[in-house]
Amino acid sequence: MSYQCKLDIFEGPLDLLLHLIKEQKMDVYDIPIAQITRQYMEYLGVMQELNLELVGEYLVMAAELTRIKSKILIPAPETNEEFDAGSGEDPRAELMRRLKEYQRYRDAAFELRLKEHDRQQVFVRGGQIAIDGNTEERELVDASVFDLLKAYQKILDNKLFEKDYEVEITEMSVTDQIQHIIEILNASESVTFESLFTVLNTKQEVVVTFLAILELMRLKLLRVQQARHFETIRIYKAADQEAQDAIMREYQQTMGSDS
Repeated sequence: MSYQCKLDIFEGPLDLLLHLIKEQKMDVYDIPIAQITRQYMEYLGVMQELNLELVGEYLVMAAELTRIKSKILIPAPETNEEFDAGSGEDPRAELMRRLKEYQRYRDAAFELRLKEHDRQQVFVRGGQIAIDGNTEERELVDASVFDLLKAYQKILDNKLFEKDYEVEITEMSVTDQIQHIIEILNASESVTFESLFTVLNTKQEVVVTFLAILELMRLKLLRVQQARHFETIRIYKAADQEAQDAIMREYQQTMGSDS
């Protein structure tokens, strides 16, 4: 498959590291560097397999993690302690400082989003009040791209793909699958992430469908949420029919000019 996906929804390698730390319930002040490096490289492998255009900072972080891991593996001379005072600070120290600082910025941004949401619930006299009948939606949290990557890898691991030959003429395009997913969301209030893959029989179909979901996220035509982190991911449409049509016209024009 020659499709290359260029997305701006991947926030950066520190986001991925924080995701892994939260997922594995690690202590940011005592990161098991060998384990985090292996998991980081696994995510990087999935992203490269999908032919996603990775920015250099992901690869720089991969090199940095490898360097830290190598430095930790070098035995300290004439001491039984893991890190000798004379040999300098813990090789992980700078990375841990960066992660904590970045986490503070993320927490502050989250608090600002909460304040903005609370402010939107205040209505001045004379204003029109829109009643939202879906009260459960407010209890959901946004799923990150890395949550989706993990769910995607789980689907690949559990799928029994057909071994028969594939006929080239039946190949599925990302654009066609984008339209198919939009039609599903217009007919349903929401769907689970896994349900979009149940009738797919080949790895190519799974890959194309996942790329279509990522494109729809980038185009802000859908949102992905879950009751809490690492639980079932549900997908909701994020635009009405008029907005969908306008965005898809622009998208198809852009794809046509790029080809």
